[in-house]
Amino acid sequence: MNSKNFNTAAVTTYIVNWLKEYATQAGVNGYVIGISGGIDSAVTSTLCAMTGLPLLCVEMPIHQASSQVSRAKEHITFLKENFSNVQSIEADLTQTFDTLISSLPASQDQALQNLTLANTRARIRMTTLYYFAGINRALVAGTGNKVEDFGVGFFTKYGDGGVDISPIADLMKSEVRLIGEYLKVPNSIIKAKPTDGLFGDDRSDEDQLGASYDELEVAMVAYENGAKEEDFSGRELEVFKIYSRLNRINQHKINPIPVCTIPKELHSN
Repeated sequence: MNSKNFNTAAVTTYIVNWLKEYATQAGVNGYVIGISGGIDSAVTSTLCAMTGLPLLCVEMPIHQASSQVSRAKEHITFLKENFSNVQSIEADLTQTFDTLISSLPASQDQALQNLTLANTRARIRMTTLYYFAGINRALVAGTGNKVEDFGVGFFTKYGDGGVDISPIADLMKSEVRLIGEYLKVPNSIIKAKPTDGLFGDDRSDEDQLGASYDELEVAMVAYENGAKEEDFSGRELEVFKIYSRLNRINQHKINPIPVCTIPKELHSN
C-alpha cells in the first residue's frame, strides 16, 4: 500500500472521535477489549484509551505461548503508563476450556477437531468479554482489520468476530502498523509475526493463510478492481488464487446472516 497517501495523524484523530461519539450516543461508560499481544489489539486499545473513556483490557490466556503473554503484558503496562483511564484484568480460561472439551465427544477427524477447538477458544473469550462489558456497562471493541474482516474472513464467527464496534475494520494491516508506529506502540508488538494464538503453538497467520498480509493487501485491491487470474503470474498468481478462494468460501462470515424473507402473499392477512 502507498503510505504516502495515508494521513496517519488525521485517521487516528478521526477514529478516536468516532469511538467517543459512538459510546456517548449509546449511553455506555466506555470499552472492553481483549489484549492478545498483537498489533491489531494494541492499536485498537490505544485508540480506545485516547477517548478518555474507561477502558478495561482483558487478558484471556488458554494454554498460551509465553511470548504472546509477555507482549500483552508489555502493552498493558504501556497503556497504564500513558492513560489514567485504563484498567486491566486477567481471566485465565485454560481450566474452563479444558473442562468444556472434556465433556465433548472426540472427532475421528483430528485436523477438523483441532480447528473446531481453536474456534472454541475464540468463542469462550467472546463470552468472557461480554461478561466484563455487561458488568461495566461498556461495549466490546473489535480488533479485526480490513483484510481479515472483509477480504479473507480470517476470524471466528461469534468469536473474535462477535463485537459491538469495529474501529479498524476499514484499515489495511499496513495502515494499522503505521498507526501503531505513530502511537508509539511497543516495537516488539509492531515487529511480531501476526498470529491468532488459537492453536497453542507458534504458527503464524501467514502459516495458516499461505500468504502474508502485505501480499493479501495487493491481491485484495486487485480483486476489488476486477482483476482476473490471467492478469498475474508466479507468486502474485498464487496469492491471488489464495485470496479469491478464501474470499469465496468465507462469504458466510463476511456478509450479514442470510434471512429467509417470506413473500407478502404468503403472509396471513
